[in-house]
Amino acid sequence: MKSLDDVKAELTAPGQLFEMDETEIRGVRTRVWKHSPPSLRSVLEITRFHGEAPFIVYEDERLTFEEHFRHAATFARRLVERYGVRKGDRVAIAMRNFPEWSVAFFGAAAVGAVVVPLNAWWTASELEYGLRDSGATVLIADAERAGRLADVLPGLGIPTIVVRAEGAPPPGTDAYETVLGEVTADVTLPEAEIEPEDDATIFYTSGTTGRPKGALGTQRNITGNTFCLGYAMMAAGLRAGRSLEEVSAPQRRVTLLNVPLFHATGCHAILVASAILGGTVVLMYKWNAERALQLIERERVTGFGGVPTMAWEVLTSPEFDKYDTSSLATVSYGGAPAPPALVEKIRELLPDRVPNNGYGLTETSAVTAYNSGINYLTHPDSVGPPVPVVDVKVVDPAGEELPTGEVGELLVKGPNVIKGYWNRPEDTAQAFHDGWFHTGDLARVDAEGFIYIVDRAKDMLIRGGENVYCAEVEAAIYEHPAVADAAVIGVPHEVLGEEVGAVVRLQAGMTVTPEELRAFLGERIAAFKVPAHLWFRDDELPRNPAGKILKTRLRAELIG
Repeated sequence: MKSLDDVKAELTAPGQLFEMDETEIRGVRTRVWKHSPPSLRSVLEITRFHGEAPFIVYEDERLTFEEHFRHAATFARRLVERYGVRKGDRVAIAMRNFPEWSVAFFGAAAVGAVVVPLNAWWTASELEYGLRDSGATVLIADAERAGRLADVLPGLGIPTIVVRAEGAPPPGTDAYETVLGEVTADVTLPEAEIEPEDDATIFYTSGTTGRPKGALGTQRNITGNTFCLGYAMMAAGLRAGRSLEEVSAPQRRVTLLNVPLFHATGCHAILVASAILGGTVVLMYKWNAERALQLIERERVTGFGGVPTMAWEVLTSPEFDKYDTSSLATVSYGGAPAPPALVEKIRELLPDRVPNNGYGLTETSAVTAYNSGINYLTHPDSVGPPVPVVDVKVVDPAGEELPTGEVGELLVKGPNVIKGYWNRPEDTAQAFHDGWFHTGDLARVDAEGFIYIVDRAKDMLIRGGENVYCAEVEAAIYEHPAVADAAVIGVPHEVLGEEVGAVVRLQAGMTVTPEELRAFLGERIAAFKVPAHLWFRDDELPRNPAGKILKTRLRAELIG
């Protein structure tokens, strides 16, 4: 097997697709992808080369790349001519994963507007907060979000375009179809000069504690993510013994988008990547494992994933054997720790498929590290090595870099790191230093350079002076065949400080007693890590839109 360094030298050599350059970003010399598209506008222009190939599929609706370009270019013109949108203006999107989401996103981005994807799960007050905080000048919302905001919009005074309104749109708003009007074959984009370091997006963090912060991303942040993904997959192929010609050959890519577009995974890693690569994006109205299997069969999907729980639900679905999944080439997931048992399930049900696990945050524009193919098979509990343009280091609480293999906070530096938090200078100063972003994740890096995410710092608990990393205990719980979902939390204890608690949801029709589960875990993890408190529940564990379990809510419900 080739070393990571040998593969890197081959793929990033002068003249290769993944050749790197160096530039100054906010006063810091930074490696960048030399051939990455300079802006989202250029990405939209690139999509025309894919012509009549299908780009967006939603239920029985289909948009080719050419149709999508025409719609986005027309919408861009309407934003400029009807609403006066200019470079730097914030344009907000609040809707489910409809085709119009992509049209609005690329249309606004093409004129240099800063696109603000709002969380479609938010309440009216939360959506109002996002609109006011970002200073949005136009809102594109689906009928459900527009209805939710009906009492708020008059006070905001923001022009609102309503997508998929049933009947007339709410008073004071405009129907999307009316705004778009005629879409012609000869439409062109409005003039705009956009540079790689210009503002591109404001994605709001999940907000599991306190008010969400707007992550201000640049054009380079989002367009470079496709190169990070492409490099990681091709590098894994080279390590496995394939030739450069083989890993570079174009492949049919049909991705099931089962995560929201208003998060980095859905937008950066799937929508924008598919736009550049000519892949098809199959939209889901809402997550459902059986519906996912239906779409995989119908659309001949080549890749799906989301967070690990979604992949697990599909693979363990009682309906799995009823559907043709032979088109699947990859199962990719990220956004939460993946139990090693998941790769075994992939091997069992989808032999010869390539599992992929990624690591990144909103603040790192999706991909920081990626574990694909042979790398995953040899390091299933890792999130992979960082991509070549990214540097990582592990530091102690004082900020001193730790030796290889020791656990500390993971810091990330590269062209994927955002500018900072919108209108939050203090939060920005706390999290970003000299190009380095403090992730808040506890991690270690081995001698080969593979990253292991141990836990979120705030999720680590200390029992009698011993650190217990929740992800490790959760991975052990997932190995039990009766377990469908699990979350580990700290339970206050007078003497020990904290004890280990676990909330568990079982597979339908399966049972296990607390004593049996503890005995099972006692064979896999140290006794002090085995949960002293176990709660079994029939309903779904609470999650945010990115699929991450809301442990703060669980603690409040169970402990107070």
